[in-house]
Amino acid sequence: MKITKLPTDPGPAAWDAILPDAPRYPALEGARTADWLIIGAGFAGLAAARRLRQLHPTDTIILLEARRIAEGPVGRNSGFMIDLPHNLASDDYAGALEADRRQTTMNRTAIRFALDAAQDYAFPPETVVQSGKTNAAATDKGTRHNHDYAAHLKQLGEAHELLDATRMRDLSGSNYYQSGLYTPGTAMLQPALYAREMAAGLTRQNVSITENSPVTNLSRQGNTWTAQTPQGTVQTPRVLLTVNGHAESFGFYKRRLMHIYLYASMTRALSLQEQQRLGGAPHWGFTPADPMGTTVRKIGGTGGTRIIIRNRITWSPSRSLDEGVVAEMAKTHERSFRARFPMLADVGMEHRWGGLLCLSRNNVSAFGELEPGLYSAVCQNGLGAAQGTFGGMMAAELASGQTSDPLTHLLAQNPPSRLPPEPFVSLGAKATLRWGEFKAGREL
Repeated sequence: MKITKLPTDPGPAAWDAILPDAPRYPALEGARTADWLIIGAGFAGLAAARRLRQLHPTDTIILLEARRIAEGPVGRNSGFMIDLPHNLASDDYAGALEADRRQTTMNRTAIRFALDAAQDYAFPPETVVQSGKTNAAATDKGTRHNHDYAAHLKQLGEAHELLDATRMRDLSGSNYYQSGLYTPGTAMLQPALYAREMAAGLTRQNVSITENSPVTNLSRQGNTWTAQTPQGTVQTPRVLLTVNGHAESFGFYKRRLMHIYLYASMTRALSLQEQQRLGGAPHWGFTPADPMGTTVRKIGGTGGTRIIIRNRITWSPSRSLDEGVVAEMAKTHERSFRARFPMLADVGMEHRWGGLLCLSRNNVSAFGELEPGLYSAVCQNGLGAAQGTFGGMMAAELASGQTSDPLTHLLAQNPPSRLPPEPFVSLGAKATLRWGEFKAGREL
């Protein structure tokens, strides 16, 4: 299969841009062989490499990345590794109880895996912290969503705490929010630093990592797969495809995956005086009570204290985008930021970007053995950090002949549902997104 197109990542990967220069990994050159090949060094690919190394300590593992580590979607992620149900198609993120229990188990498996990696590889403290997150509500409707979600969490037996407007102000420094719903299990990442540190740890374990090595052709002859890049080839009996929605470019899951861009902006580093003017806690993460609303994070550490605003969605089946769209979406980010933080009127946005998400109509991943020796762990339905990590782990176990309850549950899922034909699917998707943003109102 010939791969002629790469997804477009508009704007900088800001999480990576605020870090010191990263070490460079070589591009793939010449003809190589390996016991295992992983294509894509996002959350799924990095997790797959670590799990394979745990299962096969002496095998040869090559991880191909089309860009530089942390410059693709992993460096554009908002950094919430969420443990609880987080269905973006639901008003309050909740679904059926048993399905949500299974999803929570999977997410927590991924979080434990990430925390173990942080310990084993001696990540800097800011890389991953299990500090929890807050669903922030700016409207009566958002508060009702939070109360509905809290009732669902009570049925699940999950810890949570409802926060009033005063406590939300004490936490964030902002008078914008009416209420919040805090849950303690989410791990907060500096996602680019996480990817860099995972890559460095894997390299120390003799995993061969390459950058700027997009696969242009993938073919099988007998039991051997050959992956071709602009400057080299890899021959291997087993390939793990961890490229999220880019799997369509390889010829898989056609008309079964939905592709959207989400947009975000990051302020410049706040001065000490600006931090004092803002007040609140040193760092926190807010997801919106309405899934179509605005995600907000206050971060510290390397790169300084900054605020990230993420909102607006566009339907993008081509997985490509004009750079001008980012500037247009940034106007909404400016309004959202000014409304929440009027005390920071002189603080501007330093970075603006877009990032691709892959969804399925029935909210399942695209996982399994596609052909003999070729395994996929793609389509994370808005939970890239947790579900990407979990999918990569499980793909490594499946390809290694392992069995476990989490793997059994994942294999029992239905495949992604087929999409309606064009132009109906695009017309319907665009209308649904615009209506959802309109209904979000002040939550946006």
